[in-house]
Amino acid sequence: MDQTIDSRPVKLLPIMDEYTRECLCLDVARSIKAADVIETLRQLFAVRGTPRFMRSDNAPEFIAHAVRDWLSDSGVDTLYIEPGSPWESGY
Repeated sequence: MDQTIDSRPVKLLPIMDEYTRECLCLDVARSIKAADVIETLRQLFAVRGTPRFMRSDNAPEFIAHAVRDWLSDSGVDTLYIEPGSPWESGY
């Protein structure tokens, strides 16, 4: 999470193709909840197809049961980077 110049929180949800490094989505909002992540992924899957794996950090919106259950129901396996290991993330 980051903040604006007036100290208000802002969250970023970048979604990248790990192979091509193409940015598929960059959502910016004051708050991003699990339902927001699911809706963004649903739209991406409809346009780009469902991936076999999805790698993410351990942010609350990604480890939420709702997101994990939705991904499992969609046939997507999850891979999480090790906590405290940002070098495992694509950027």
